Amino acid sequence: DRSVSRGLGDVYKRQILKYIAMRWKWCFLIMLLGFTVLEGMAEEKRPLVFKVDVKDEIGPEIWRLVKKSFEKAEQEKADYILIDMNTYGGMVVYADSLRSLILNSSRPVWVFINNNAASAGALIAIACDKIYMREGANIGAATVVNQTGEAMPDKYQSYMRSMIRSTAQAHGKDTIVEGRDTIYRWKRDPHIAEAMVDQTITIAGVSDSGKVVTFTPHEAVKYGFCDGIADKVEEVLQEEGVEHYTISTYTPTAMDKIIGFLINPFVRGLFIMVIIGGIYFELQTPGIGFPLAAAAVACLLYFAPLYLEGFAGYWEIILFVIGVLLLLLEIFVIPGFGVTGIAGIICIIMALVMAGIDEFSFEFMGDFVGTLLKSLLVVVVSSLLGLGLSLWLGGKLFASRRWAFALQAEQRPEEGYVGVDMTAAREIEKIGVALTDLRPSGKVIINEEVYDAMTEQGEYIQKGSTIKVVKYQAGQLYVLEEKGKITH
Repeated sequence: DRSVSRGLGDVYKRQILKYIAMRWKWCFLIMLLGFTVLEGMAEEKRPLVFKVDVKDEIGPEIWRLVKKSFEKAEQEKADYILIDMNTYGGMVVYADSLRSLILNSSRPVWVFINNNAASAGALIAIACDKIYMREGANIGAATVVNQTGEAMPDKYQSYMRSMIRSTAQAHGKDTIVEGRDTIYRWKRDPHIAEAMVDQTITIAGVSDSGKVVTFTPHEAVKYGFCDGIADKVEEVLQEEGVEHYTISTYTPTAMDKIIGFLINPFVRGLFIMVIIGGIYFELQTPGIGFPLAAAAVACLLYFAPLYLEGFAGYWEIILFVIGVLLLLLEIFVIPGFGVTGIAGIICIIMALVMAGIDEFSFEFMGDFVGTLLKSLLVVVVSSLLGLGLSLWLGGKLFASRRWAFALQAEQRPEEGYVGVDMTAAREIEKIGVALTDLRPSGKVIINEEVYDAMTEQGEYIQKGSTIKVVKYQAGQLYVLEEKGKITH
């Protein structure tokens, strides 16, 4: 019995060991698979830091770069946005737009001041959730100045003080417990922020002399306008406890580069020259041909990139079309050159100038006027160059026998040719109707034939009035109004 029991025991032991061995294989495979999944999840969850460089004057280019970077960070679901800043300031209008973009961001925005955050740069930095500075850097001096560096009137300083104060207040207060006392202190003191703008504000221990406040890194840390000192971006992330991260940046696409090239002021000036030249040559040649096509393409290349970048809107394009129509109406329909033609030129110039200006704010007229003058200078200079070059080139081409731009054949009187069409001479003493207003020239219709005519005394004759041909001279009919007779 014992031998039988031992035999059965051995069988059971082998079965149990075999069962355990099989289970261990499955356990090992499950553990291996689990580690692989966890490692993949760890790789996927590595923090993504989106770095944005602000290392130029605050203006349209920086605004477009930062806006596109924030949009890309949103698409890639970045965990943090880090601005690497080194700027002496720029246009307050764009600084305000950047400030609003940062304050409304759904992701933490940090800034590393890599030397300078002056003027508009200080406003942008204060809007960020965390501020880090390197040794030797500065932040402050946010007084609004004009193009020559002189301080603007108090109206502008007041608006800037309010803007930078509200930006500091947006970060709220810290709760500090000292013994039995609870103190609520601004994370970034709005009063100190104001002193960065207004030199008349005196803060004990900060700006006793009444000068505009500018902080070094250690001073900024002391007064709450810097969260730490670092030498590079990697140290900023280390201070914030971000490890095993991935840094991403916005890389301009081929389309961005093309648009950037097309909106360059020099290139825009060339387009304006082509537009003016195309219109001029089209008026000098019969039919519709290459000059008009070139002008149309130049218009498209001028307005399309500005529209895509948000500079030009529908109204600038509509205004340009209205200007062209008014100019064509003056040339082909209305004799002479008067109010319609001048209005058309004004509309065209306004459309070209305003299309080159991004969003503007009348609170900061200095910025707006400066941008307006630059755009106006590009349009006026390019238009004058285009017109002058067209006149010079036209004189060369139309006078040349080598090119078929003008008819070079001669019709000599001795061969039976006369200089003018004499058919109108037979209409003397005939009665007709003014087809257009005569002021003093216009068109008349006599016996169902249309003629160019001029009033004999230079008087005005209303359209539809009955006229009488009094003489014919040098190919020109001269008429008088038959008083009291108007034909509709």
